[in-house]
Amino acid sequence: MGVKSRKIKRAGIDFLLFLVGSLLFAVSVNVFTAPNDIAPGGLTGAATLLNHLWGIPIGAGILVMNIPIFIWGIVEVGYRFILKTAAATVISSLAIDISAPFLQAYRGDMMLASLFGGLLAGLGLGLIFMRGGTTGGTDLIANLIGRHLRHISFGKLILAVDLVIVVIAAFVYQNIESPLYAIIVIFITSKVVDAVLYGTDSGNGKMMFIISSKNHEIAQEILTQLDRGVTALKSRGGYSGIEGEVLLCAVRRQEVYKTHDIVYSIDPNAFIIAGDAGDITGEGFREMKNEHKKAKRKKKSREY
Repeated sequence: MGVKSRKIKRAGIDFLLFLVGSLLFAVSVNVFTAPNDIAPGGLTGAATLLNHLWGIPIGAGILVMNIPIFIWGIVEVGYRFILKTAAATVISSLAIDISAPFLQAYRGDMMLASLFGGLLAGLGLGLIFMRGGTTGGTDLIANLIGRHLRHISFGKLILAVDLVIVVIAAFVYQNIESPLYAIIVIFITSKVVDAVLYGTDSGNGKMMFIISSKNHEIAQEILTQLDRGVTALKSRGGYSGIEGEVLLCAVRRQEVYKTHDIVYSIDPNAFIIAGDAGDITGEGFREMKNEHKKAKRKKKSREY
């Protein structure tokens, strides 16, 4: 299969999963959260509040608010980084507004609305994230801010933006219950997204081997765009006997396709192997267990 064929196949799968994920997300918004005055953080929550106040369609609100963020992202890191996010955002925004007239709103038990709203949102967003896209908003803002504030974790930045919307929702809806249910939706969504992307273990991921004549440029782009470490391993061709290097990189499942895009944008003839890695411990994956940390500290103290 040629490079062009691979790109077309990847684009087709991307579109299909973006569409399925967007439809699940649309059901979450139109059936469970918006009709029950739950603004689940981020730009979706902000658009839900605008819909409540002035009747602005939720999908259109999300799309319009994302435009300046996209411009910021293009200026900051280039259009390639934004491309999939923009595509996923447009598809999900259209799915929310187009499906709204055909979906029956659920106005029953608020806890059930929160549970199913979070579950469907997590499933939908998980499918979108799996193919390297996002729905813009909170994720993109946190990513861009994180490039300048590297001492603050990505998760904390997302949480900070979400909490701002939740607090505003308390004033808009003029009750304390709506933001409390929104927090439940946010919590369930994040857990389901993690389960879709990583299974039930934060140490799960992919181990990627990259063979290319442009290893240095590829390594720099992976370090810059994905903030993942890259190790160069010495190699020798079994047939040619030529000395070279193989790049080794551990990434999350949703970062595999971002890595493919980075590599093939630099070297269309690169050779990539991606294998499952079920137990990754270290920065960006599963943290070292407390007992190991304590043992390490004790060893250091004895050395001094």
